[in-house]
Amino acid sequence: MIPERPAEGYFFEDYSVGQVYHHTPPRTINDADAVVYIALTGARHPLNCSTPLARAMGHRGCPLDDLLVFHAAFGKTVADVSYNAIANLGYADVRFLAPVYSGTTLAVQSEVIGLKGNSNGRSGVVYVRSRARDDDGTEVLTWIRWVMVASRAPFVHAAPMVPELPAQVRPDDYKLPPFVEVAALDQRITGSARQWSDFAPGETIDHPGGMTIEESDHMSAARLYQNSARVHFDAFAARALPHGRRLVYGGHVISVCRSLSYDGLENAFGIAAIHGGLHAHPTFAGDTIYCRHVVTAREEIPGRRDIGALRLRMLGLKDARPADVPTPAPGEKHPAIVLDLDYSVLMPRSRS
Repeated sequence: MIPERPAEGYFFEDYSVGQVYHHTPPRTINDADAVVYIALTGARHPLNCSTPLARAMGHRGCPLDDLLVFHAAFGKTVADVSYNAIANLGYADVRFLAPVYSGTTLAVQSEVIGLKGNSNGRSGVVYVRSRARDDDGTEVLTWIRWVMVASRAPFVHAAPMVPELPAQVRPDDYKLPPFVEVAALDQRITGSARQWSDFAPGETIDHPGGMTIEESDHMSAARLYQNSARVHFDAFAARALPHGRRLVYGGHVISVCRSLSYDGLENAFGIAAIHGGLHAHPTFAGDTIYCRHVVTAREEIPGRRDIGALRLRMLGLKDARPADVPTPAPGEKHPAIVLDLDYSVLMPRSRS
């Protein structure tokens, strides 16, 4: 039994491998959340905006944006996992398992799967596997993340227990509802005729738009997701951090990049999985975000000849246009790149 959460939140030395947290309170997501999400990110993927299209594709209504669901579920974990975070570091094995509709209530739990103290004895990295279930108990989303958490006091760190992280989610593990019909997703709806076979591995897409993240934007996003981590909320406390100011929630950067990518990936109607990713550098209010995608593979989905997946490398850049920034090799960093995400999106293979 995990003791009642301390008022000041958990610190690194409070965690142990195998602990399970049942996050409170559950969260019902509705149409108002979807509208606010669009207002904060500019998201405009048609499946999440057009009820007639959603019904023509077999859904009972517009499914909620995959990233809105992810952020809402992620936000549930913050009080127990990352309230005293210094930084959210990365993700692995993120699986979108079922569409989520307005009115769904998410219940989320996390298990600590790894710990690694930092050499300074003042912080450490906590690895967790989180799972979100809907009203019926069906698992709709699962992910691994790791976060650097402050310690309550200097400590002598024990031997690290770092979990083995999967390198990818395999295409045969992608979960697509059998009813999804992509014939309705045509150029009159999306503005583009490009489909799965029109993209080639190695292709680079520099999306033309940029978005400046205002203080009110990222604070409103953190509140929408009930992400109460001090590094996002508390400007006074943030003065003591190395950068001396609040960080933008990294998930908001992912959503901004996904929104910007609509111009160039118009027919990417959903996210199949996030294989891994890093927040390579911090983002602050006033930074302008641009996005580049590199196509790394075309993936066939077993049993679906009408839908394929594009595996993409999403690079989020701040205060630098993509044309002026070379693409670093995988695992390398560039000072202008704040996000490096490996994920797969769903696209029509044919419209016949």
